[in-house]
Amino acid sequence: MPVDDTSWLARRFDENRSHLRAVAYRMLGSASEADDAVQEAWLKTSRTDTHEVENLRGWLTTVTARVCLDMLRSRTARPQEPLGEEVDAPTPHGPDTELAIADAIGPALQIVLDMLSPAERVAFVLHDLFDLPFEVIGPIIERSPVAARQLASRARRRVRGGAAAEREVPEHRELVSAFLAASREGNFEALVALLAPDAVLRADELSLRTAAQYPGGAPQLTPEVRGAALVADAFKGRARAARAALIDGDAGAVWVMGGQIRAAFLFAFEHGKIAGLDLVMEPADLAELEVKIE
Repeated sequence: MPVDDTSWLARRFDENRSHLRAVAYRMLGSASEADDAVQEAWLKTSRTDTHEVENLRGWLTTVTARVCLDMLRSRTARPQEPLGEEVDAPTPHGPDTELAIADAIGPALQIVLDMLSPAERVAFVLHDLFDLPFEVIGPIIERSPVAARQLASRARRRVRGGAAAEREVPEHRELVSAFLAASREGNFEALVALLAPDAVLRADELSLRTAAQYPGGAPQLTPEVRGAALVADAFKGRARAARAALIDGDAGAVWVMGGQIRAAFLFAFEHGKIAGLDLVMEPADLAELEVKIE
């Protein structure tokens, strides 16, 4: 790489250093390991042609996240560096959010994060603390976006506490049961009432192909549908053979044929409403799910 290009890249890296250190610190829970990860990310970056990279900040975040994932996977059991007030853990969000996240990432939460698998930890941190989309997170942890979303969801429940999450399951079961019933009946108004205004429905490629082959009077599926009315219309008349299930510990539904799960309906919940629904049929993604049919 020419000297001028190297100098430009070094300047851009330094501009993003505090953000990258924040990402590494949240994942690793150690200031010294975060510094090591950022240094390793720079070494990888300096040996790479970045001329075609459109979003350098996002690309650097991905490189740093992969370094952290490797460190988490290779980490042996050892005492973690204590988290004290003197530890500088900058974030990219500004002073107010920085203080809030700094309060949240305390010793208690760090203990919970240490209990997560490396993939769960990376998915949770990148999405919940740094707002990266699962389409970006998936390749980092070598999973599909759907699997990455489930890993983050599983981690989120563990971070919030198992007892608190379990108390919500009965309410979520009622929502799923009502949603499936309204879908089978084609009750558009009931479906809309159960959905958050900005609800999103996502369908994987196999779901799209299957729905196109067997429309059954329902509107054709698209990869992503947003808004309660559109989601209700897309799901109206579907899920006739769906069975309630616990998926990764929370309420969901599955379609079983020949004794095998052929499809899973993954729900996300917010404020007593259904905020999201993933329709999954790809076998590799189904294999990632922990399913208990009710």
